[in-house]
Amino acid sequence: MSDSVLDFYEGLAEEYHLLFADWEQSVERQGAVLDALLRRSDMPPPRRVLDCACGIGTQALGLAARGYAVHATDLSPSAVARAEREARAMHVTLTTGVADMRMLDWQVPGAFHVVMSCDNALAHLLEDSDLHDAANAMASRLVPGGLLVASLRDHEALVEKRPRFTAERVLDTPLGRRVLFQVWDWAVDERQYTVRQFILRQESGVWHTTEHTGVYRLLERLELERALTQAGLVDPRWYSPEETGFYQPLITARKP
Repeated sequence: MSDSVLDFYEGLAEEYHLLFADWEQSVERQGAVLDALLRRSDMPPPRRVLDCACGIGTQALGLAARGYAVHATDLSPSAVARAEREARAMHVTLTTGVADMRMLDWQVPGAFHVVMSCDNALAHLLEDSDLHDAANAMASRLVPGGLLVASLRDHEALVEKRPRFTAERVLDTPLGRRVLFQVWDWAVDERQYTVRQFILRQESGVWHTTEHTGVYRLLERLELERALTQAGLVDPRWYSPEETGFYQPLITARKP
């Protein structure tokens, strides 16, 4: 898992914001959505949050801007460095570190009211042993009564369609036009899929193309629920995008 995922996010770190029409606006919106979810879950202040798949900070920065004490970690040093730069640019305070979500129990000290892993990050855990290691490690960083929050692609819907590509998105920005699309390759057993993210951007009339490749498992809801409950977490609850306004289904589970 580590080498392929690390390469994917190391390569994507400086371009991740290009996947959004307005990344800073998305930071604000996702922070608001997650804040509302945590308030709905009766999570009283103070709220210490560990975002263990922070990337360049899309969720971590939004929560930190709302007063949460956020520690943001990721497998990718480049992504963590970018999150630090964005925090300074946005005048937001958070702490950071490089850590593997399977090893949080010894790579990240302290305990948190919330441990979070969004953007389908858990689907990079291709083996059941990796998924269970990550579930146990995330649970180990929660205080009693603490809340795990994660988001996944709607893999149940993908089972039906087995998409081979996504429709292109054309974004016109002050810095030029961008075209985004993905090509999906499914494994023979159709339990894993490879996503090739293409970014075409126009600068001074010249087009530049980059491609970033990530591998995912078809992680279904029951598989994730089973891993979380085996890690000692209770009361798993799913929230649809229609309920929360978040762009992916969200799951929460509590530490007794």
